[in-house]
Amino acid sequence: MTENNKPQASDDQQEQSGAFSDALKASREKADAEEAAPTRTLWSDAWKRLKKNKLAVIGAVWIIFVVLVALTADLWAPQLLGSPTDIDTTTVAQSSKLPPSPEHPFGTDATGRDQLVRVIYGSRVSLTVGVIATLISTGIGLVMGALAAFYGGWFDTIIMRLADMFLAIPYTLFVITMLAVMGQGIQNVFIAIGVLGWPSIARVFRSAILSVKENDYVDAARAMGASDLRIIARHIFPNSVASIVVYATMNIGGAILTESALSYLGMGVTPPTPSWGIMIQDGQTFLQTQPWLMIMPGLAILSTVLAFTLLGDGLRDALDVKMKDA
Repeated sequence: MTENNKPQASDDQQEQSGAFSDALKASREKADAEEAAPTRTLWSDAWKRLKKNKLAVIGAVWIIFVVLVALTADLWAPQLLGSPTDIDTTTVAQSSKLPPSPEHPFGTDATGRDQLVRVIYGSRVSLTVGVIATLISTGIGLVMGALAAFYGGWFDTIIMRLADMFLAIPYTLFVITMLAVMGQGIQNVFIAIGVLGWPSIARVFRSAILSVKENDYVDAARAMGASDLRIIARHIFPNSVASIVVYATMNIGGAILTESALSYLGMGVTPPTPSWGIMIQDGQTFLQTQPWLMIMPGLAILSTVLAFTLLGDGLRDALDVKMKDA
């Protein structure tokens, strides 16, 4: 009886061994497939969702176009359209306030300068002020928001009350006051706009950190002896930066609008440097007879600010993890 059971036991062992081998093989194949598959990250998923947002893509394409035109203007614009600042006194009477034409697509201003070349060079001023002012305000806001949210207590109270003081004063009036003290010039413009723009970013970043700092991985890092700076840089900041990217993108458009308003009021860029705000100020006198002198720079402001707004709105939807499977 025992001898008859030995072959049966051997067969069972072989079957079990074969099943184990098949399971092990399947497990290895699954692991290899996972390694071969591309890793999904927040940014890769966000990029896929952003490409599906047509308005955001249009905004990004327009921004890239404006940036490329502004960067390469010296290579072709003066040769084709003339100088954006020099005035030819011998031809002012013949070339003054010409309507849009193939030779001058945006017309000419009261001194005979081509409007298109001035709009192109004005984009340099607006983009420079928008980007640098946003970098300044974002840098200050990140530091202030991180200190307020991570340490709390009197840090939070002092920083947030200071932010309330800045927000309580009318923004444009505050910028004009700073420029009246520091003087005119493009450097002072983006310094004033950047320094006064940090409270909103600090509030946004503070809220993002407060929603992240209580997670388990932050407690685990603290239990392992990680320093506060390491926790902020390696764990809290990467998981809170999405909202800042969105806000900073939209803030560039706001900075461009502020620069244009300051130049229109005579507190921004100093002539003859081209600026969209200065061009609108110069053209308002001829609104009824030569409306293109105001319309063209106005459309430049409208399209650029709208592009940054559309891109920021698209980034907000793309970086929202709740939209991951939408």
